[in-house]
Amino acid sequence: MTGSATLTALSMFGAPLAGVLGNFTLLSVADSLPPRRALTLAALVALAGTAIQAVPELPIGVRLAVVLLVAYVKSITGGARWSLLNDILPPGAYVLARSTMNASVGGMQIAGFGVGGLLLVWLDPYQVFLIATALRALAAAMTWFDLRERPARTGARASTARTLRVNRDLWADRGRRSLYLNLWLPNGLVVGCEALFLPYAGDRAGFLFAAGALGMLAGDVLVGRFLSPAARRRCVLPLRVLLPLPYVAFLLHPDLPVAMLLALVASVGFAASLPLQEWLIDRSPPESHGQALGLHQNGMMAGQAVCAALAGVVADVLPTHRAVALLACLSLAMTLLLTRSLRYARPAPPPAADTVPDRKGAVAPRASRRVA
Repeated sequence: MTGSATLTALSMFGAPLAGVLGNFTLLSVADSLPPRRALTLAALVALAGTAIQAVPELPIGVRLAVVLLVAYVKSITGGARWSLLNDILPPGAYVLARSTMNASVGGMQIAGFGVGGLLLVWLDPYQVFLIATALRALAAAMTWFDLRERPARTGARASTARTLRVNRDLWADRGRRSLYLNLWLPNGLVVGCEALFLPYAGDRAGFLFAAGALGMLAGDVLVGRFLSPAARRRCVLPLRVLLPLPYVAFLLHPDLPVAMLLALVASVGFAASLPLQEWLIDRSPPESHGQALGLHQNGMMAGQAVCAALAGVVADVLPTHRAVALLACLSLAMTLLLTRSLRYARPAPPPAADTVPDRKGAVAPRASRRVA
């Protein structure tokens, strides 16, 4: 316990708030620094932060300040990772790569939680932090030595003025604005539903979280591996509706097995964010891809934190199962309200099989192969 309501709040929501600060200060670092340097900087700051946490008897205020600093640096460099991922892949492969990353990160988090819990049985927390420091050092070395150096996306220096100007440009486009709102709001409200798993199921809430994680993995694999670009475009709305709809059934206060099935099915809908991110990349200037993706990531985390807090407030007034259903209805209503705006963001379909682009980019009929 921190003994302070302020410090407790910072421990829960400090990292997303640091991301919001990054959005308005130095988010342009994601494009102004070469990707390898940006990612190595984040790895080194995380290494230093973990090493400081290994110091015994460190004041809680210092520990929280370190957490906020690491989160801030991660927020301003995170977009460089996803834009680099898009750069090193052939065209059209971003969704598959991002879904693979999501699955691998999720798997490592599950393994890390399990191993960390086992280590705490035999070691004290400071010794576990020392092990984590060694792993962070390995990660930083791999980032620097295994990534090939690439030029920065823009020659402009990172600054608050540039960050704010690019943010205004990104937000001014109706299509990009629609994508950000569709990526942030409905998903955040569903995360609010998940935030109530613990009060809903008590010590069995882990089963609900596991079911949700399995659903997310299934959705990522399905959309990333098996759907064509055209199929992904068609599935955006069904997946977005699928995300909140099963949670409406929590109004009936289902038993744990049924609740697990509902959470699993609903979480498949998170995969709708994959094609939406692909559309965001397509609509954003290449020199701002890092900032565009960083703005999405930080806004998503902040939205989830705010909606989780909102879920707690609602659950203080209503029974938990009704609070889950209410948040699901709000998410569904937001989804339907924002869907129309996606027509400004939807990419143009590829040329038909019987047409080819001419030298100026216009579509012209394909010449017949028949010989008269």
